[in-house]
Amino acid sequence: MPVFHECQRCTACCRWPGQVRLPGEEITRLANFLGLEEPEFIQRYTRLTRDRLGLALLDKSDGACIFLEGENCAVQSVKPQQCRDFPNLWNFPGFEKTCHAIPRLVGADEYARLVEAATGRRPPVNVPRVDRVQPGE
Repeated sequence: MPVFHECQRCTACCRWPGQVRLPGEEITRLANFLGLEEPEFIQRYTRLTRDRLGLALLDKSDGACIFLEGENCAVQSVKPQQCRDFPNLWNFPGFEKTCHAIPRLVGADEYARLVEAATGRRPPVNVPRVDRVQPGE
């Protein structure tokens, strides 16, 4: 059965080191939401990615996302797809040690419905499956 990780909005993922890549359409959406012209948004909130092939959100000095305000995302309703997709459409080994999402065993149809509701996208056909979920996993 597939495992759906129900986000608890703990914001732990917003505090991890890494980079949130921004395709052009996301820059437009975020700039519009903030009432900024795209060049101003780019100057204020982005940096060149490590591979120098695009733009990513800036981090605060403590490594947190530039849009993290206390325990809330300032751009929650228009947050980048990369953020929406975590942890159900991408994650990394051991993410459960920091992320407070609650794992739930669900049927394939329910998994697809929940992932689409959380991310705005249908999950891939090859859904990760487990036989059971252990507490703390």
